[in-house]
Amino acid sequence: MAQEHSALIRRWFEEVWNKGRMEAIEEMTSPDVIGHGQAQHDTDVGLHEFRNFAVGLRAAFPDMKVVIDQTLEQGDKVVARWTSTMTHTGEFLGFPASGKKATITGTSIQRIVDGKIVEGSVATSPLHRHLIFGSKLYAGA
Repeated sequence: MAQEHSALIRRWFEEVWNKGRMEAIEEMTSPDVIGHGQAQHDTDVGLHEFRNFAVGLRAAFPDMKVVIDQTLEQGDKVVARWTSTMTHTGEFLGFPASGKKATITGTSIQRIVDGKIVEGSVATSPLHRHLIFGSKLYAGA
């Protein structure tokens, strides 16, 4: 079934991020899903931690809108290149609301088994976090 993984990922971004439908997380992932690169980029997270992250992110950026620019599939993996627009209206990761509008680009890679996401990773630029939060660009900066 060509492009079935891309369809799942497009649904994921629409349901979880654009609509804020958090129950979709459990619907589309394996209970033992592992995530790499969400928020604290050096920490892997499971389903419970990811759900908490997603709830916090949507609360801090309630107008978040993600557009999938491109997807590519290979075997059990799908890559999505995306663009997100949002306004920082609530506390997130210890940073108070800044009121800043942001456009962030990123790349996500998901591994899918039996129609469920079992692993995912995301990459965005540290510059994006700096522009939104005023945080340090690098840990040693």
